Amino acid sequence: MTSAPPGAPGGGDVAGAATPTVDVVLPCLDEAAGLAWLLPRVPHGMRAIVVDNGSTDGSADVARAHGARVVVAPARGFGAACDAGMRAASAEVVAFCDADASLDPADLPRVVAPVAAGGADLVLGRRVPAPGAWPWHLRLANRELARRARRRTGVAVHDLGPMRAARRDALLSLRLADRRSGYPLEMLVAAADAGWRVEEVDVPYGPRLGRSKVTGTPLGAWRAVRDMSRVLAS
Repeated sequence: MTSAPPGAPGGGDVAGAATPTVDVVLPCLDEAAGLAWLLPRVPHGMRAIVVDNGSTDGSADVARAHGARVVVAPARGFGAACDAGMRAASAEVVAFCDADASLDPADLPRVVAPVAAGGADLVLGRRVPAPGAWPWHLRLANRELARRARRRTGVAVHDLGPMRAARRDALLSLRLADRRSGYPLEMLVAAADAGWRVEEVDVPYGPRLGRSKVTGTPLGAWRAVRDMSRVLAS
C-alpha cells in the first residue's frame, strides 16, 4: 500500500520531520457543514483552531467533535476572528484557511512549506477556481483589488485569497489593526512595507458550502470592497 505524502491527511508532519508544528486558524460563523468536511482533512503536524464568531448552528460542537481547539471571538468581523485565532496559536508557523470547504486543507503543506523552509516570509494561496465556484462580480472585484495592491506594494500578487501562512511572531510584529474584511489586505500591505518576501502558490478553489457571511450578498460584497479600499487609502 502506498503511504500518504508528508503533510497529507493520514501522512506525516508537513514538509518533513524537521518542519515545526503549524496552527491552522479557521474563522467561523455558522460553518458546521464546512467544518465537518474540512477538519478530517487537516494534515498531520497541523492543529486546527476554529474561531467561533457568533455561530448559532452548532459549529463549535462540530469542531470539538473533530478534535479542533475552539476559540470564541465575541467581536464580529473576519479580522477580529483571524486575530483571535493568531493570538491563541502557539506554533511557530500560523496558517489561515476559510471554514466553508471552498479550500482544501490538504493543500496547506504547499502553502506552508516555503515559510517553514525559510524561503519566504508570507505565502498566499492563489485560488484556481473550479467552474462556477467564484461568482464573476467577486472575481472582478478581487482582480481590481489585487491590481491596486500590486501598485501600492510592488509585490506581484494576483489574489487576496484567505489561505496563507507566515511565522506567528512576525505576524504579531506587524500590529495589524483591521478587524473586518480588510484584514487580509492589511497583512499583505504591512508585510510588503516591512520588506517581507511574499510568494504565491496555486491552490484549487471549489464551491463553498452555504452562503458567505462576508460576500454572500451585494451589500456584503460592497462592504468587503470598502474595507479593503480603506486599507489601500490609509
